Amino acid sequence: MIDVVSSETARGRNPFQLAYAGLTLAAGTLSAYRLIKRLKPVAVVGFGGYPTLPPLVAAKFAGVPSIIHEANAVLGRANRFLSSRVRAIATSLPGVLDRDPALAGKTTTVGTPMRPAILAAAAVKYAAPEVNGPLRLLVVGGSQGARIMADIVPGAIERLEPALWGRLILTQQVRDEDMTRVRAVYDKLKINAELAPFFTDLPARLASNHLVVSRSGAGTVAELAAIGRPSILVPLPGSIDQDQFANAGVLAKVDGAIRIPQTEFTSDRLAAEISDFAAESARLATMAQAARGAGRLDAAERLADLVVKVAGI
Repeated sequence: MIDVVSSETARGRNPFQLAYAGLTLAAGTLSAYRLIKRLKPVAVVGFGGYPTLPPLVAAKFAGVPSIIHEANAVLGRANRFLSSRVRAIATSLPGVLDRDPALAGKTTTVGTPMRPAILAAAAVKYAAPEVNGPLRLLVVGGSQGARIMADIVPGAIERLEPALWGRLILTQQVRDEDMTRVRAVYDKLKINAELAPFFTDLPARLASNHLVVSRSGAGTVAELAAIGRPSILVPLPGSIDQDQFANAGVLAKVDGAIRIPQTEFTSDRLAAEISDFAAESARLATMAQAARGAGRLDAAERLADLVVKVAGI
């Protein structure tokens, strides 16, 4: 059975929109309170975002122990608001609250619970490309990141040494509206390229490639770490919390990834990075190992243990 609790995101400065969001959140909190009283849960767990607010605030009023899970390397606004009101904070990535002593004491790094496909991909050992052998490159950007990849990556491939074109096996996520222009570049260069708007088997593709170029959403970074694959990460700019920049920094700090701000993400820069990697396969293997060291495959168990502990079971 699924119970739906109303919620709304407070955005912008329009007083009518803010009032509507406030009333919706208040109604959702009342509904969640009644639900908690009826179901009598031993604990309530929230996973961030404004939909988390009503049930977690209601849990506080009802005296039910609660936990928030933060997927990013910085607390989002909803989780920041709730952080002082919950019994425990679980984080996907390390170091999220190291500089906040008031919250660090109740924070546990558990990781991001992984779906079975990621766990299967994590069992595939990384094999660095052989000298003059195929170099497998995966480029993904998600719904908000594929356009920049379509703008920059083809130009970067054009700038590579022609000898490298024959080694490259490229898989790239490309929007339908960009497909023709991107494919034209790769066809001209005779690149072995597979292009699609979406890949249903992304975990397996992450595991089978030597280098990944991607945005740095929380899920992507957690999966790259769990599987252990070297990457070039281009954080999505413009967010209030700069969460993607912080996410990429976790892997960059341990030398498991290269973080390139979008303002510096040019075809020339990307071509230089790919060329360097092609010439130093041992560096790719070292980065893969470093990324894997930052990953957690037992996150679901760790989170479950924390819930049991907080619930006093």
